[in-house]
Amino acid sequence: MNLKITGTGSAIPNEIVDNASFLNHKFLDDEGNAFTQENQEIIEKFSAITGIQQRRYAPAEINSSDLAAEAALKAIDDAGISKEELDYIIVAHNFGDTQKDSHQSSPLPSVASKVKTLLRIENPKCVAYDILFGCPGWIEGMIQAQAFIKAGMAKKCLVIGTETLSRVVDPADRDSMIFADGAGATILEKSEESGGILSHETVTYTFNGEADMLFFGEGYAENDPLYYIKMHGRKVYEFALTKVPVAMKSCLDAAGVPIGSLKKIFIHQANDKMDEAIVKRFFRQYKTSVPSDVLPMNIQEHGNSSVATIPTLYDQVIRNEKEGHRLAQGDIVLFASVGAGMNINAITYQL
Repeated sequence: MNLKITGTGSAIPNEIVDNASFLNHKFLDDEGNAFTQENQEIIEKFSAITGIQQRRYAPAEINSSDLAAEAALKAIDDAGISKEELDYIIVAHNFGDTQKDSHQSSPLPSVASKVKTLLRIENPKCVAYDILFGCPGWIEGMIQAQAFIKAGMAKKCLVIGTETLSRVVDPADRDSMIFADGAGATILEKSEESGGILSHETVTYTFNGEADMLFFGEGYAENDPLYYIKMHGRKVYEFALTKVPVAMKSCLDAAGVPIGSLKKIFIHQANDKMDEAIVKRFFRQYKTSVPSDVLPMNIQEHGNSSVATIPTLYDQVIRNEKEGHRLAQGDIVLFASVGAGMNINAITYQL
């Protein structure tokens, strides 16, 4: 049974927030103390480390579910199917619908149920649910969709990664410059064509404090009662460099695919230096160098939209919107992600 992505779609907000927008922020450390460096220096160092020049924010009236529905409609249209044919809608996110300036997530109903409503799907047997799996959520949704189809429980699944992280960032935290908004969607279904999902790998690390590397924590400013997305950046970086290449190799080897046949790697757009280092270590395990065109990236202009980064990037490449990156029928790619949990996963996929 071959399970293939037959449609893709993305929703990228129009509001562009460049690095200069943070020049007037009052950045504080985790003890509430101001930095001695000027903001210009902080921003320049941030850009050098992450590669981020700008990010996208959703307008106040648009929520994660709205972005998800927009991306979903494009994916459904791209697949050439009826929305009523969908058996599952799986939506991955971290904070769901969060109203601008409220910092309070709306957990009921689920984002997936809201998406189904926005899509005006009447079929009650189309099951809609959310998953919380950190940045690797979209990949894990794809793995679950594959399981449903293989088990005979579904024929067509819609998998979405969506986020409005701009609404849960601490304005006093330098890390607020990393996060962004967006949504990406894919249709997974059985296909008579060869290829599709060849293998997958998922691991969760919690024993040595990994679960607390990314968390929801107090703001840095005095008397700020709100909680925001927080991370121990250095620990995340070191963890990712150590663990992610191993999981990627395990996934690729399980597919029986030689490293020389790998066309592209779609890795979570978290930090371009970190992603490049992960991929370098991945190829080093095969005692070979990294091909110059194996790693498409969009973090420079889109920022880190968590679960949305991989499906939006894949959609861009499939639609020939990323200069220097093209894919053709039969090409083999690797999807890989790491994030809160700490979770790591990967999929080997043949177009």
